[in-house]
Amino acid sequence: MTEALSVPLDNEGFLLNREDWSEEVAVELAKADDFEMTDQVMDFIREARAMYESDGVVPPIRIFAKKQKVSTKDLYDIFRKGPMKLICKWGGLPKPTGCV
Repeated sequence: MTEALSVPLDNEGFLLNREDWSEEVAVELAKADDFEMTDQVMDFIREARAMYESDGVVPPIRIFAKKQKVSTKDLYDIFRKGPMKLICKWGGLPKPTGCV
């Protein structure tokens, strides 16, 4: 994906090992997708990781949006496409089950 990343990724750019994740890796993954990381996006990533740690599953977008006090439309406006897929990808989480 990008030369700056030395962590193994799958063919879609998801981390193969969750332990390889760091906020620096998240910034590089986003950059590889032509996305400039913001504090707001990093907060979403941290929250999704916390929810995954507590529940063992990636949160569905409606539940995640409600907990973040934003609308799903807001999330789509920020991420342009597949908000939960990108949050999980950049956050070192498994691909959401709703994503193909």
